[in-house]
Amino acid sequence: MGPENQTYVSEFLLLGLSEKPEQQLPLFGLFLCIYVVTVVGNLIIMLTIASDSHLHTPMYFFLSNLSFVDLCLVSTTVPKMLLNILTHSNIISYAGCLTQMYFFMVFGFLDSFLLTVMAYDRFVAICHPLHYVTIMNPWICCLLVLISMAICLLNSTLHTLLLTRLSFCSERELPHFFCDIRQVTKLSCSDTLINDILVYFENVLLGVLPLTGILFSYVQICSSLLRVPSPGGKYKAFSTCGSHLSVVSLFYGTGLGVYLTSSATHSSWKASVASVMYSVITPMLNPFIYSMRNKDIKDAMRRVISKISPSH
Repeated sequence: MGPENQTYVSEFLLLGLSEKPEQQLPLFGLFLCIYVVTVVGNLIIMLTIASDSHLHTPMYFFLSNLSFVDLCLVSTTVPKMLLNILTHSNIISYAGCLTQMYFFMVFGFLDSFLLTVMAYDRFVAICHPLHYVTIMNPWICCLLVLISMAICLLNSTLHTLLLTRLSFCSERELPHFFCDIRQVTKLSCSDTLINDILVYFENVLLGVLPLTGILFSYVQICSSLLRVPSPGGKYKAFSTCGSHLSVVSLFYGTGLGVYLTSSATHSSWKASVASVMYSVITPMLNPFIYSMRNKDIKDAMRRVISKISPSH
């Protein structure tokens, strides 16, 4: 492409989920409700765990971190989308786009790592119960979270640095509601081979490997539970894993849907809708899954409510 067609891009245009004016108000109302429910739901989970000493265990320490990451993930994209609809503007600055992309990758992959760590926690609790307190001590739990965060930060930093070396053409429209790395890379006039290789390598290293770890943990858990003679013991063990399995299925199911949709179709709208499921709907549903399927969380919520409500 000739140099006359290249230009310095100071901003991009986020086309969103729809360009039809009559659909903007319903979209604003829908995503505002989703965002409020997500923030409130995840804050309730975090505050419940922090305020109840019965939940000060490794399992709920990881859950509180997962709720925080979900809250941050949805806050990376939805507020900007709502602002664009409200102001009738679809502009995002170049720096703002890189920043949004950076934090979206950080929190997106951190979700995956935390789910893997939670699966490992259940594996140790069920398969090695006598060594659980020793293996999953507070120092190890904090270290696992910090290592996960460091990997995600380094990965996002590498992606962002590689993007800054790209030059862009006059085309600056992104058919998405946030700055997705694949969509931004497509607008570049430069050779994006290194960027594309890194994306595929990232999908394997930070996507497939954690999922493999989760599946391995639950294969070992199921194998161990089959040897438990008591039906009550099996039910109790399965009940502690039920919420986590539901969240894992939702997270990886929608994430896989995004990957397959973007690979199998050229429809930008379908890819955007699939991304909504992964980055917006999943963080909203996680608190409901844990509050409805987890007896400890429900009991803790009752205790918190009984403390703050007047006694009769």
